[in-house]
Amino acid sequence: MYQDCLGMGKNYENGLLQFFNRETGLSPPRIFSRRISASQNVIKQIDLYGKLNGHEGCVNTIEFNSTGELLVSGSDDRQVKLWNWATHESKFSYPSGHLDNIFQARIMPFTDDSKIVTSSADCQVRLGLLSENGSVETKRLSKHQGRVHKLAVEPGSPYIFYSCGEDGFVQHYDLRSNSATKLFYCSSFPENNQPLCNIGLNSIVIDPRNPNYFAIGGSDVYARVYDTRKYQISSSTKAGSPVSTFCAHHLLRTDDVHITALAYSNTSELLVSYNDELIYMFQKNSGFGPNPMSLSSEELHKLEDARAYSGHRNSQTVKGVNFFGPNDEYILSGSDCGHIFIWNKKSGELVRMMVGDRHIVNQLEPHPLIPVLATCGIEKNVKVWAPSSNVVSPLPDNACEIMEANRQGREDHSRVTLTPDVIMHVLRLHRRQAHVYVERSHNRQDIESDEDDVGAYVLGSEDEEGDNSRDCNIS
Repeated sequence: MYQDCLGMGKNYENGLLQFFNRETGLSPPRIFSRRISASQNVIKQIDLYGKLNGHEGCVNTIEFNSTGELLVSGSDDRQVKLWNWATHESKFSYPSGHLDNIFQARIMPFTDDSKIVTSSADCQVRLGLLSENGSVETKRLSKHQGRVHKLAVEPGSPYIFYSCGEDGFVQHYDLRSNSATKLFYCSSFPENNQPLCNIGLNSIVIDPRNPNYFAIGGSDVYARVYDTRKYQISSSTKAGSPVSTFCAHHLLRTDDVHITALAYSNTSELLVSYNDELIYMFQKNSGFGPNPMSLSSEELHKLEDARAYSGHRNSQTVKGVNFFGPNDEYILSGSDCGHIFIWNKKSGELVRMMVGDRHIVNQLEPHPLIPVLATCGIEKNVKVWAPSSNVVSPLPDNACEIMEANRQGREDHSRVTLTPDVIMHVLRLHRRQAHVYVERSHNRQDIESDEDDVGAYVLGSEDEEGDNSRDCNIS
């Protein structure tokens, strides 16, 4: 029963000791389960568990409910679907009322999964109210002046959430009053007497350890953290002032990359994924303060730089990023090469690489309790992954070539300078370009059969305590 998770050699001895401690009462079952879930052996046994078919367009958003029993998805077909992912069945589906592609769908906690908020390319934020008799009422809560990529739900609250849009505004919502209030807009930092401009936003996340703080990112290189207590809910359309900012040191004052996704760990570490650059993780106290332009070179030198995670490519579409594991031991990202990348958070080492899509993997969502994750890309389905394999696949011969191709693609793109006023335009074109590419390349009805030859690959040896990296020299 426990053979798969105990492993061999030193891993076997460690696993056997944990099993003995559990059976003798020295290790509580929950602690035992969490340790096993964090094991690299479990990570290396993750394989395709199933496909959730039913959407008629690209799936752009996925999320588990708070118990992990259900999964919600939203698509270019403007439908919202609730899935029983364990049985691969669609439990419920309804038209969202949006006029364009759904970018985000979130289940409000402590509502018996009856309230789902959505955002879209049509600039709207909407609420779906699901009744016990199967009927659904949808209504518009607000409208931005630009597309709305992300929503952030206040942890544990059935009422409060936030949205951010390409218009640069952050809005606050309270479902008890069906109200939406513009908190502030995000603007560029003052430098060399340059005029300030709105920063188009595409990501917002709330710090789970302190819900008063949230981070936003968009069309420049800075992740900004704000304190909601500094903003009156009854005000304002004024420019917001962050309490801190984060950026990889070498990207300071650059204007040819932008942020596509953010994620917080349970200990307030902040992940930032950049378009055609790398993923970086920042410790809570490594920020630049309210204005990075005011830092001297001496002050910058004293600050801890971010840890980088490399090997993937984030260019053609908008990539998400996430933590994975019971204590956020791993980092997840999709890639333009169609692979799922999993890094060890502490070491930055790439420990797993799985073929997740024939074209591109965009979003990855971890299960809240067990080592299961869901992914979606530019195809019409959702894939669910679980540690169901008894075999650890060897490193493919072309793994280094894949990563080198991704690195070369980043370098080639970096030679093209993008001005800030066109970055959001590029962002808006990403999904459409990817969709056109698929239609031209695969003008047939079997587009959903792309996963039939899905494989899983492991980067490194089976000894999780040793060096399981290849000398690829990829950065």
